[in-house]
Amino acid sequence: MEPAATTRLASLIVLGTGVLWGLYWLPVRELGGLGLGGAWGTAAITGAAALLLAPMAWVRRSSLAAADPVALASVALGGVAFMLYSVGFLYGRVALIVLLFFLTPVWSTILGRVLMGWPTPRLRLAAIGLGLVGLVVMLGAGDGPPVPQGLGEWMGLASGLLWSVATTGMRARPPLGAAEGAFVFAGGAALGALALAPLLSPLPAALALPALAWAAAAGALWWGLSIAALTWASARLEPARTGLLLMTEVLVSAVSAAVLAGEHLGPREMAGGALVLLAGVLEVWPVRRARRVRS
Repeated sequence: MEPAATTRLASLIVLGTGVLWGLYWLPVRELGGLGLGGAWGTAAITGAAALLLAPMAWVRRSSLAAADPVALASVALGGVAFMLYSVGFLYGRVALIVLLFFLTPVWSTILGRVLMGWPTPRLRLAAIGLGLVGLVVMLGAGDGPPVPQGLGEWMGLASGLLWSVATTGMRARPPLGAAEGAFVFAGGAALGALALAPLLSPLPAALALPALAWAAAAGALWWGLSIAALTWASARLEPARTGLLLMTEVLVSAVSAAVLAGEHLGPREMAGGALVLLAGVLEVWPVRRARRVRS
């Protein structure tokens, strides 16, 4: 495939992944309504994904055995981060949880600077400032202090923090292949969900066939196919383009939750969310500028 065609295909995959994950809250809440509350629904989804990906991981077992342990741990931790993100949809408003997760660039920049000694361009310093201001504005929209007000919001914030730790480890070590990476990602999420689930709600007495079907479909589509495709596409695009295209997730989640669930953000929450998104743009902007200067 020609380089230009590869770039177009990879861009469409990333864009489609953002749209798809903007609708991810739907199967999570559907499973909650079918009796899989707390983290049990996410455990079912990610467990199904891990089972579906297991044959490909077995074929690639030599690569898994030779993989860097820190890389494996980082990918598994990324799965735990997305597990918290998933469970959070049962306990808070969709758009707010997504926006809290999208503070990841702020935490990643801080971690990269403090732990790894990576350089921090001025625009990324501005991104940190804007992201933190956006966080305070978003969470200060109510009557209380500007901190997460419920379990869902805390999970959204924690998921972004954990994802930043995971991606810092992924960047520092050789990457995993798409198939084995997706398996480790789903496996980490499944183990995390199984550990968390008993703390949030009792184990369901029985599972209905529709619940199993929803879990299998969501695991295959979101945690299997989309993550593997995103891994392939991200390796062929500038990080800036990948980050910007994935921001479609915020728009799709906000619009779909407003239309289908009647969830709306207030003016201050929208203003804070806009600052968070702007911080994300500034976080990747220096990369784009650097490539433009070299070209």
